[in-house]
Amino acid sequence: MKAVRSLTLICALLSASAGAVSGASRLLAVDVDGVVHPVTTEIITRALERAKAEDFQLLLIRLNTPGGLMDAMRESIEKIVSAPVPVVTYVTPSGARAASAGFFLLQAGDVAAMAPGTNTGAAHPVAIGAPLDPVMKQKVENDAAASLRSLVARRGRNAALAEKAVLDSKSFTEKEALDNKLIELIARDETDLLRQLDGREVTRFNGSRTVLRVAGAEIVTYEKNTREKIVSAISDPNVALLLLVLGALGIYVEFSAPGLIVPGVAGAILAVLGLSALSVLPINLAGAALLVLAFALFALEAKFASHGILGAGGAAAMILGALLLIESPLPEMRIRLSTAIALTLPFTLITVFLLSLVVRARAAKVTTGVEGMLGETGTALTPLKPQGRIFVRGEYWNAVSSVPVEAGSQVRVTAMQGLLLTVEPLTSPSSGN
Repeated sequence: MKAVRSLTLICALLSASAGAVSGASRLLAVDVDGVVHPVTTEIITRALERAKAEDFQLLLIRLNTPGGLMDAMRESIEKIVSAPVPVVTYVTPSGARAASAGFFLLQAGDVAAMAPGTNTGAAHPVAIGAPLDPVMKQKVENDAAASLRSLVARRGRNAALAEKAVLDSKSFTEKEALDNKLIELIARDETDLLRQLDGREVTRFNGSRTVLRVAGAEIVTYEKNTREKIVSAISDPNVALLLLVLGALGIYVEFSAPGLIVPGVAGAILAVLGLSALSVLPINLAGAALLVLAFALFALEAKFASHGILGAGGAAAMILGALLLIESPLPEMRIRLSTAIALTLPFTLITVFLLSLVVRARAAKVTTGVEGMLGETGTALTPLKPQGRIFVRGEYWNAVSSVPVEAGSQVRVTAMQGLLLTVEPLTSPSSGN
């Protein structure tokens, strides 16, 4: 009887241990909640590396994106389909979308899921820059469609309907996507998602099979490192333009008042950050040229007296350049008019203010050196016949005059050689009787 009780206790301990192990499963969740760009690929790559290194059971990619750059999308898909752990793509929260490039990312997951009230699709490629000729346009569309068909078919989903999202820009609600086998699950939240995933057999992209054991799993959110936080923040074209304008202003202040150092250093850093952020975005050369022209006009305003014409032209060029700078069909990737105006007006006012200081400084009379002494008036302390002493600008000077000057008379400085002043009387000398 005692042996039976011992055996029962051992079984209970083993069962508790197994439960603890199963309850210790963990998932890594990463957010793709903005425009898809090169930073997105970097974040997904690092999340996958961490999931492998720390033995997470799967990677959960939360999607809420309007789309983005095709090259970044393709690189992200390559990372997902070759992931060392299963990947679940989930459009969340309610009201979110996985449009355009986001639709491709949704289909890349081993399991695709959507929350109620979400949508996906509208994956027709849009040319950036000059319009494509009909042949090239068809090539781009067919390439994107073939890529998506291959991906979706491999996942066992509806490849024919998915192709319509590319060729016909078709969009789907979460129910339409589920009914037409574009996704596997509709989940209210992540708890519901894990409940439905638990025990599900998943066929990986390489053909291997795995059973998910994720009921009650801990969800760990991937935290971006400092570099990713900075790059993600400045990848917004509006923020990138702000950094560029502030950088240009700092450099302009340094040139206007040499020796301050801090504005120049800070301006250079901000300008480099702004340019690095813009470098990963599709740039319109006309917009970039207008921004360069704007800065040139502001600089010329300091050199030429245009009565504000050059400054006004610079302001107009800056607003137009900002609006045209980013070529993208996505509003999220373009610079807003409000941003362009909010940056341009203060920049113009500050520039005009600095220019007014420069102009006034140039127009002011020189008060030091030889030029500062010329034209000053003083009083003869001794007769000048031709040399004597005068008092001018609070100082005593030796002076010489070409005509006799009586003591106490007013004189004007006409020249200066070393410490000897040449003067002339302010009034003609009195004639004798």
